[in-house]
Amino acid sequence: MSAREEPTATPPSRTALTAFVLIVSLFAFWGLANGFNGILVKQFRKAFTLDYGEAILVDTAFYIAYFVFAIPAGLFIRRFGYKSAVVFGLLLYAAGALLFYPAAALREYYVFLGALFVIASGLAFLETSANPLVTLLGPPETAARRLNFAQSFNAFGPISAVLIGRSFILSNREFTPAQLAAMPAADATRYYAGEAHAVQLPYLVLGIVVLLWALFVACVSFPPIATNVEPQQNAPPASLLLRKPHFLFGVVAQFFYVGAQAGTWGLIIPYAQHAIPGMAERSAAYCLLASFVAFAVGRFAGTALMGRIDANRLMTLAALANLALTLVAALAGGWIGLCALAATSFFMSIMFPTIFASAIRGLGALTKIASSFLIMSIIGGALLPLAMGQIADRSALPYAMLVPTLCYAVIFAFARGSRGHA
Repeated sequence: MSAREEPTATPPSRTALTAFVLIVSLFAFWGLANGFNGILVKQFRKAFTLDYGEAILVDTAFYIAYFVFAIPAGLFIRRFGYKSAVVFGLLLYAAGALLFYPAAALREYYVFLGALFVIASGLAFLETSANPLVTLLGPPETAARRLNFAQSFNAFGPISAVLIGRSFILSNREFTPAQLAAMPAADATRYYAGEAHAVQLPYLVLGIVVLLWALFVACVSFPPIATNVEPQQNAPPASLLLRKPHFLFGVVAQFFYVGAQAGTWGLIIPYAQHAIPGMAERSAAYCLLASFVAFAVGRFAGTALMGRIDANRLMTLAALANLALTLVAALAGGWIGLCALAATSFFMSIMFPTIFASAIRGLGALTKIASSFLIMSIIGGALLPLAMGQIADRSALPYAMLVPTLCYAVIFAFARGSRGHA
């Protein structure tokens, strides 16, 4: 097989099927880590008395790791193959989750942020390997649909995260600044310590499960497509990607998509409590859960519709819908704004895999390094939520949703251009 050729199908064997199932499971694993972020934003605001701009650093620490490790992950895949990258990514993921235990004991916010950075560095390896591998396991013309199918299982992770977070992390104990100031120092200390320690057990269990899964994946046989190593002397230079305008636009679109997703999910619990005064945090968590359920339904519905409607045409319509919904969330407020904000998850669900598949289509041997750049663009989830946090602190929380409005305008433009791209 030439170094400039990427295989397009695996043999119809039990080995290939087992490998595909394991790869699809990874989407749920990183969805779980991502889904916890919205819970952590709320929890750390209480445990460390943070404003929105400080609490949203949860997303910043998490998503900046993708930018840092995406290119190393791509080079790692070239040198050692997809399977090795998956195992290494799972080991990093487990290490970051286990770091939550000492971080809670130390009660240091920035140690938690460091642990999140380690988790996401592992996810950079997982996503850089799993996304392109799924697109290569079949005909190119159905790559977007196949990746949407695999990404559908990603939605089960956030749903599980909310259920776990609501039951084991969120305490429903909230005090106003005046109440905290009047509280005896010993009681306040116990309150802050309890809120910080609440994350220990869930992340300890998560770390152990992911570690065991890494060992399992390491022991399972994968088809050649997942273990092939690309000869370095024959690898095409990454600079060739600069001649691919559609790919470059895809990187930009992915940057804005992840920023919209991270910012929306990170602030939906605070938005719910702002929109509906007096709503308890565990009740507000149901709004995040509703978003994730809508996301899951959207993924499966989108995958089904792609059998009849072109994937990029579908994404064009979804971007238009979210343009309208985020404007309603920003300007209407109340239950109307909250329902509109939750509904954006249904329409955003198809965007990441569709952008990814469209951007790398036809790149051949450039696919691996191109995937790295697309994963690097996930830094949008680090930067755009910061802008949303600043708007929330300086004006009003609902106005922060104008940032996702801008994001969906960019995605609309990419989707329109993609419809004529072969």
